[in-house]
Amino acid sequence: MVAPIAAAVRVPAARLRAVARVHRYVAAVAVPGTLLLAWQVRRAMLVGQHWSLASLALFAAFVVLGEFRPIRLSRRDEEEEILTSTTFTFAILISSGLAAAVVVRALVCALPTLMRRKPLWKSTFNAAQYTIALVLAGGSLRLLSGVPRSGDAHFLTADLPAIMVAAFVYFAVNNALTGTALALAQDAPVLGYLRHDFVFQSSTAGVLLALAPIVVVCAERSLLMVPLFALPMGAVYTSASIAHDKHQALHDALTNLPNRRLFRDRVNQAVVNARRSHTPVAVMLIDLDRFKEVNDTLGHHIGDLLLQQVATRLQETLREGDTIARLGGDEYAVLLPVVSGAVAAEAVAEKLVQALETPFTIRSWTFDIDASIGIAVSPEHGDTVDALMQRADVAMYVAKEGRTGFELYSADRDRHSPRRLALLGDLRRAIDHEDLILHYQPKADMRSGGVRGVEALLRWNHPDHGTIPPDEFIPLAEHTGLIRPLTLFVLDEALAQCRRWNDAGVAVGMAVNLSVRNLYDPSFADEVAGLLRKWQVPASQLELEITESVIMADPMRAMAVLARLSELGVGLSLDDFGVGYSSLAYLKRLPVTEIKIDKSFVMNISHDESDAMIVRSTIGLARSLGMRVVAEGVETEETWARLVALGCDVAQGYYLCRPKPAEELTAWLASAKISPLGGGDDAEAAVSAGEAAGKLPSLQEVVRRLGASGVVTE
Repeated sequence: MVAPIAAAVRVPAARLRAVARVHRYVAAVAVPGTLLLAWQVRRAMLVGQHWSLASLALFAAFVVLGEFRPIRLSRRDEEEEILTSTTFTFAILISSGLAAAVVVRALVCALPTLMRRKPLWKSTFNAAQYTIALVLAGGSLRLLSGVPRSGDAHFLTADLPAIMVAAFVYFAVNNALTGTALALAQDAPVLGYLRHDFVFQSSTAGVLLALAPIVVVCAERSLLMVPLFALPMGAVYTSASIAHDKHQALHDALTNLPNRRLFRDRVNQAVVNARRSHTPVAVMLIDLDRFKEVNDTLGHHIGDLLLQQVATRLQETLREGDTIARLGGDEYAVLLPVVSGAVAAEAVAEKLVQALETPFTIRSWTFDIDASIGIAVSPEHGDTVDALMQRADVAMYVAKEGRTGFELYSADRDRHSPRRLALLGDLRRAIDHEDLILHYQPKADMRSGGVRGVEALLRWNHPDHGTIPPDEFIPLAEHTGLIRPLTLFVLDEALAQCRRWNDAGVAVGMAVNLSVRNLYDPSFADEVAGLLRKWQVPASQLELEITESVIMADPMRAMAVLARLSELGVGLSLDDFGVGYSSLAYLKRLPVTEIKIDKSFVMNISHDESDAMIVRSTIGLARSLGMRVVAEGVETEETWARLVALGCDVAQGYYLCRPKPAEELTAWLASAKISPLGGGDDAEAAVSAGEAAGKLPSLQEVVRRLGASGVVTE
């Protein structure tokens, strides 16, 4: 997820340069601002005797109150602060002059430092920033009018245009100085940051600054009228506080997006409306892949900044009426209240995945983010909030496991569906009562034609549902505690059959598939050793097949169990090679003796040169590592011939034999005959040479030893 290590090494220097830019900017503002402040303090000492201390003190008190009690507003899933101190700071400028406004503003900026709520450099910058804004506003006011005027009226009606110009200057300068500092601190474009929400900022500041002349007029009449402003402001503050608390209760504190509570409420409303209009509603759950690596590597602060950027990008991708929420951690949710159907929902999910493909940059670190999205659409997948959320969650985990980006909910892949939950109980009983059966599919040596071994394949004939494919019930067992007893059942049955064949004089190898859970069980190797002793089968006759994904899920834990199995003398085969995410660095360290090329590359090699090149390269790789190569999915004689030409060692597939129960396979071994490439005397010579070299018995030898008769058809 994080950018390459080479880039990460350069990050500290880049970050230091960004911090240095902020420090230089702060100094560039603080130095002239402090000089201007000193100048105005000196002026205040000269003209202070002309101030109306009562009104000045009253206005100053309201500045302090407004600064420390801002009005917080929540709008469009964003939070804003309004400082009423702006009104009274500008009122001081109009009524008492520039020096008074600067001194009061500087003293208010110093209070957080004195109260240990803000570092000195921040208070210094704020005082300098306000001083510069006030000096420029006061200068324009003095240039365009005589405000503040002496006498009972501090300004005339004719002075209002000049006051408006001064108010604009004050807002523009103050907003520019603070916005630039924040943009530099966040490493964001300055102009873009200043343009963000400019209309709202200028309108609220305009209202607050427009109140200043009214406050001054009221104070001229009577100071007792000024506190009357506290009543409407207090009402506004109370209302805003209630609204803010409600907003906080319904929004995520980090991203300010709707939280789980508000999202569920909006989904419920959308479902109710959809029932009336008979239209679909789509719910999506989004989970960031490997986000934990960011927190573990760079800390939670960087992780929080990344979550904020992800939230912004997702929000920008959706339509105005759609809802994006953060449910917690690195999980987001999307509501499409208006959608034409599942296809349209999948198109939106694809846009969201594409939106996250552009790397994120935070403080010169670059992150590549992947996400898994699950989709549920009403009423097809449910018409309640809980049903849609649960099924979107199921689809999201399917997408995560398959690394597909997004998936639409399917009951067939829902291990929590009523049917699958019922199957879970049935499977438990089937294991206990040994109602499961094994079929066996032979593997033949491509040079000698001899039977190399068989692979044990689990089958379940359910009394109510008929034959249930392994792809349905094995994942169900893997996600529960049933995979361990299920694997031990298969091993026990396979080794028992191996013993029976050995007693008949047919010592064929036995291959059994393993699950990822087995390789995480430190006692598994001891259990395998116990079953080998129970049935008195040599360890070299047992071969355990593992997939690439099983190993790569947790290589270190898997390697420990594999090493123990290898020490027992058990053969290890890497199944479905080429479709996973294996690393050659791990492959060369694995104690495997065999690689099985996935059938997706084998079935078309006779007419697809790309597949043929992949198979040829895999065979070459296996040769260099001293491993045997097995080709799965051999269904035609043409494929067999091409594999022989490529130098493949062993073949498995329908061309040889379909998986069969033990009794039928025994009869097949006794009657079937495979003619190696070339046939005739050359074939017989190849078989004899294979037997002389100590290979497993040939098909002809199997027929002779079993003494079986009859032909078993497919």
